[in-house]
Amino acid sequence: MPRPSTTPTPPATAPATRPARVLSYVESLTPHLFVPNRARPVRAKFRALRADTQVRPHQHPWAQVAVSTTGVLRLAVAGGSFIVPPSRALWIPPGVEHAVTMVEDADLRTLYIHQPAGLCGPGVPAAQQAPWQQCRVLEVSPLLRALVREMPTAPDGAPLASELARRERHLSALILDELRHAASVRLGVDLPRDKRLRQLCEAVLADPTRHDTLADWARGTGASPRTVARLFRQELASSFTQWRQQVLLAQAAALAARRLPINQIAAELGYASPSAFSAMVRRAVGMAPGKFLGLA
Repeated sequence: MPRPSTTPTPPATAPATRPARVLSYVESLTPHLFVPNRARPVRAKFRALRADTQVRPHQHPWAQVAVSTTGVLRLAVAGGSFIVPPSRALWIPPGVEHAVTMVEDADLRTLYIHQPAGLCGPGVPAAQQAPWQQCRVLEVSPLLRALVREMPTAPDGAPLASELARRERHLSALILDELRHAASVRLGVDLPRDKRLRQLCEAVLADPTRHDTLADWARGTGASPRTVARLFRQELASSFTQWRQQVLLAQAAALAARRLPINQIAAELGYASPSAFSAMVRRAVGMAPGKFLGLA
């Protein structure tokens, strides 16, 4: 994604202060009962979770694809955060610790993908593995969404009739093929290592319009606004305004997933007018907001 302009139009109507959102926490649901293997290379889980629920940080020795058939997810890993609306999915390589937060009520569909020794990806040749060794936001085609919905979600220990096992094998093969052909989308936001800056960035990700100025966001971090601005340049090679703009773009994608019109998305993100929001999107990504958000 092209780097945003250094002089973006800031939101004009964001509220000065609002109480922070409070999360409730749950554990990862029995992953040991859904282990993928050569015979069953794709395993599926389903879990309905309320908004502001976070699945605590965890990792798996296999790859994972997180999909929400309804609602919006936010997945955080060590170096970044990813917004996942229903039109997208997130590929997570083996061994990557991640936390999943429900931005709104969501039907969380999880695919566990078997990874043969020394290989990474949805059954891609060795020469094509490099992109799959990191988290990737992928387009979800109508076919892929339908396939995910149809996958059996019974855990190990439950009887699997031969007809259902055969169906799972066919669905799994199609899912892997759809993943291999899915386009990658830039909906990630880089995160810093500095604890003070990380705290601020996590707060912005949770509620990007809660404050309007860097001085307001810096309160409670133990660092002055000048120090915070310096940390942004050092750790993320970006100004606070540029970084927050990426957050707003990701949030816009989440709002677009609810089929909200551009004028309402602009208002939700605190922009004084749809034209101000459209100008920001055009500067940041080089295309009209309707095309970028899939609303055109």
